[in-house]
Amino acid sequence: MTPSKYFVIDFDSTFTKVEAFDALAEISLKDHPEKESIKTQIAEITNQGMDGTLSLRESIEKRIQLLSPEKKHLAQLVNHLKSVVSESFKRNKDFFSTYADHIYIISNGFHEFIEPVVVEFGVKKENILANEFQYDANGKITGFDKNNPLSSNNGKAEQLKRLNLPGDVYVIGDGYTDYEIKHSGLANKFYAFTENIERENVLSKADHITPSLDEFLYLNKLNTAISYPKNRINVLLLEGVHPVAIELMKAEGFTIESYPAGLDEDELFEKIKNVSVLGIRSKTQVTARVLENANRLMAIGAFCIGTNQIDLKAATKKGVAVFNAPFSNTRSVVELAIAEMIMLIRGIPDKSNKMHQGQWDKSAKGSFEVRGKKLGIIGYGNIGAQLSVLAENLGMKVMYYDKEEKLALGNAVKCKTLRELLNAADVITLHVDGNERNTNLIGSEEFSQMKKGVVFLNLSRGHVVDVKALRENILNGKVAGSAIDVYPYEPISNNEEFISELRGLPNTILTPHIGGSTLEAQENIGTFVPGKITDYINTGSTSNSVNFPNLTLPILENAHRLIHIHNNVPGILARINQILAANDINIVGQYLKTNEHIGYVITDINKEYNKEVIKELRAIEHTIKFRVLY
Repeated sequence: MTPSKYFVIDFDSTFTKVEAFDALAEISLKDHPEKESIKTQIAEITNQGMDGTLSLRESIEKRIQLLSPEKKHLAQLVNHLKSVVSESFKRNKDFFSTYADHIYIISNGFHEFIEPVVVEFGVKKENILANEFQYDANGKITGFDKNNPLSSNNGKAEQLKRLNLPGDVYVIGDGYTDYEIKHSGLANKFYAFTENIERENVLSKADHITPSLDEFLYLNKLNTAISYPKNRINVLLLEGVHPVAIELMKAEGFTIESYPAGLDEDELFEKIKNVSVLGIRSKTQVTARVLENANRLMAIGAFCIGTNQIDLKAATKKGVAVFNAPFSNTRSVVELAIAEMIMLIRGIPDKSNKMHQGQWDKSAKGSFEVRGKKLGIIGYGNIGAQLSVLAENLGMKVMYYDKEEKLALGNAVKCKTLRELLNAADVITLHVDGNERNTNLIGSEEFSQMKKGVVFLNLSRGHVVDVKALRENILNGKVAGSAIDVYPYEPISNNEEFISELRGLPNTILTPHIGGSTLEAQENIGTFVPGKITDYINTGSTSNSVNFPNLTLPILENAHRLIHIHNNVPGILARINQILAANDINIVGQYLKTNEHIGYVITDINKEYNKEVIKELRAIEHTIKFRVLY
């Protein structure tokens, strides 16, 4: 940076996420009977002062009068403000220490609560310009120094004029008073900071809108904690993912667009063009055609267990990491399976329907306990295994079949063949994955091998059961009760009619793919998946990725991290190291992992390097994707 650049930064709603007076209201009015009414008035006065519809001095006077604050309240306020520093400021703490001589905090707030917060970031005390409170003998705040220009309209401009900084001035803030500096001709550019709040009349006057400090540093080519502003990373979330996911990704600084429903292939093909991260549930199909148009896509988050709705081969070929939530909704699916098998073995669905029609059919005929019954679990993964434990606790005799070798839990017995399980089980439940090889895993032949009167559940994937064969076996009495949560075709939104041959059948429970749809499960998924995606973007870690080699990486300090994704062919690592050696670049750390299709190389290098090196690394043959993380 040339020595002639100076940065003037606002405090309230810029350096911190909140207006200090609003936070002070929570403290000074803690036990006041009219607390909520006064807080509303304070917020209105703050906004009027910020947008220029109320004089600054009036705004300060009215707020102090309403708050009746005392000196003892300020220590609590400072502690709170330290906990709500803007996320992008925390990410870029080095910026403040690196350019401490050229950074000024100019605020219409007060020294008493600003200085303790900003000095921890390396801001010099003499570069903090703000108002100061006046107190009475008992420590009550009675007013402020009215000779300070920052207590008056256009005070920031006047204060900056007195500084007479010998160079270009760049202002970052969220209020009208920040714009006044530029309007007075004392600043080269005004950046409207919108990470915490947006004021329309301020945005219209800004030279640039900066959703984060990352964006400001990127535009001005200053040192930053990340190589690319997170607000430029567009995240598309479909099918109504849990709000916690949206909040977590917003807190990271990403630009979020969300929809309550899925998109069809043509819609997603168009929408995906400028998307860096895609979040879906089970309905949205991410096909090879869609991925062909996804030139900016870095990661896909499946907010569910399965990933068969994603063309994993095409995603891998494109260098797109895919993450899912293999454990987060396990308990919810298991509880639904337990509940449904109890309801079906008691014949409750039919009895309930008769009651709705006015028929009182009190009888024990066809109604049984689950205790002592044989439960056959097809697919002994996370869900199947947990179901096994709970079912055994209910007194059921558990047997299972899985193509892979799985350790039996409790007293569960592994069946050598699927036929063995089908022949013996009183209740059969499917918990297999959505792999194509499982299509029509259960059809006419398999139903013929089951006991007469069997209870049948499918909470896995719709295509694993021949629906026509299931219907026939319900109608002929072979299947005494059935619960189905998944279907070969599922409506793309709640507005589309559900069409199925299974509608209207006796003792049949149909649910709209809600096995994992509990508030607890969705919140767990909403936390888990964004965490994995954020780790991937922030550190390059691919832990729990379903298609990338799994690497858990340390947070990097004082170095650059280079991420190289390539086709799994020999010699790529050697070529990377040859380029680095030829440019006298020291490798701080290096990590390599491969799978059948791709190689994933993480290289940490010294801070200083020739930019041409990046071009050379991108140009290596068989490179799929390359990015500089820091």
